[in-house]
Amino acid sequence: SDLDAATQQLLNRGVRLTELLKQGQYVPMAIEEQVAVIYAGVRGHLDKLEPSKITKFESAFLAHVLSQHQDVLSTI
Repeated sequence: SDLDAATQQLLNRGVRLTELLKQGQYVPMAIEEQVAVIYAGVRGHLDKLEPSKITKFESAFLAHVLSQHQDVLSTI
């Protein structure tokens, strides 16, 4: 591709963030949960994951945050 590495990385992150933002129909996510997963995405924690694994990561990440860091979600 003709894109430099930084541009390609930004585009790849965008693909992952798009996957992260997908929600099931009639299954809205609480705002504080959205903030937590978007934070993980924009900080680069998903950059090495395949886009097809984002949904699984999101479920596991939220389960962890809900069980171990409820205080963070309450603060948000």
